[in-house]
Amino acid sequence: MPRPIHATVHLSALTHNLRQIRQQTRGAKIWSVVKANAYGHGLGRVWPALEETDGFALLDIDEAILLRKQGWEGPILLLEGFFQAQDLALIDQYRLTTVIHCEHQLQMLQHAQLSQPLDIYLKVNSGMHRLGFMPEDLMAAYHSARALPHVGQITLMTHFANADNHLGVEPQLAAFNAACTDISAPRCLANSAAVLWHPHTHADWVRPGIVLYGASPTGRWQDIADANLRPAMSLNSEIIAIQNMATGDAIGYGSRYQANQPQRIGIVACGYADGYPRHAPSGTPVWVNGARTSLLGAVSMDMLAVDLSELPDAQIGTPVELWGQNLPVDDVAQSAGTIGYELLCAVAQRVPVIIR
Repeated sequence: MPRPIHATVHLSALTHNLRQIRQQTRGAKIWSVVKANAYGHGLGRVWPALEETDGFALLDIDEAILLRKQGWEGPILLLEGFFQAQDLALIDQYRLTTVIHCEHQLQMLQHAQLSQPLDIYLKVNSGMHRLGFMPEDLMAAYHSARALPHVGQITLMTHFANADNHLGVEPQLAAFNAACTDISAPRCLANSAAVLWHPHTHADWVRPGIVLYGASPTGRWQDIADANLRPAMSLNSEIIAIQNMATGDAIGYGSRYQANQPQRIGIVACGYADGYPRHAPSGTPVWVNGARTSLLGAVSMDMLAVDLSELPDAQIGTPVELWGQNLPVDDVAQSAGTIGYELLCAVAQRVPVIIR
């Protein structure tokens, strides 16, 4: 029999979440962000559940080609654009839309030979300082691009650094709007957090990412508890051993956890080689046999320990949810000092995936 750990991807949750976002952003078109192999869910597996979207946004040309070969005929946006001049031949062949975020890309585009007009997104650095033209340089970049006969529609975009916290979007929005005042072109601004909490940024296109997968942009599940989103991935396993510890006994590498009274614990077939965070401390929530309990001690490569003190019916073979339908991935991530994005993307290749 195979090891009992597996991930389940819930396709109906993805479809549901996209529809919820559609209701939230009436009038705006949606780029469903499927970078990083659809946030670890498997791009080739999940995109049909999102086919009601207006387009897919991702990073890698190889992933864009996969979508085309599997039958998606709609728009595909390359969020970081292209990296070499020869990439433009593939962009042309597969009818992709590309971000242009710097003068170097613009120069490569000027020398391209394309068979059809290429739609582009000009990115504005409105304050995040990762990618994009500085506001004072945007007008020149726009006119350079607009003068090229092989450039089709131009859309203006930016990315918010603080849409998920108290700093908000207003300083960046003001910088973006000031830079774009004299340019008549569609706009694309809102990421997941702005989709939920800053509706005045929805503009012509929105770019939801983590919310499509039912997790929170802030890393706190409570912040999206009323958003009617469903988790798209569950990570499940089973108890494979029971240990009865006496007072003073320790469990796991480094003896990080020591029982202060007689204690019953379960050993679960899941470890950091499966993608569970090694740095998760004792007390990180785990769902066992229909109840929330706690991780105990250090996470090993292939196993972890959980407290069964209040779960007398739990035995070898009892089901365990590491995150998913009953235990939000954000709760696990918050306890481990990270974010749900990382846990979803980190599920290891060795973990079998069930599609439902």
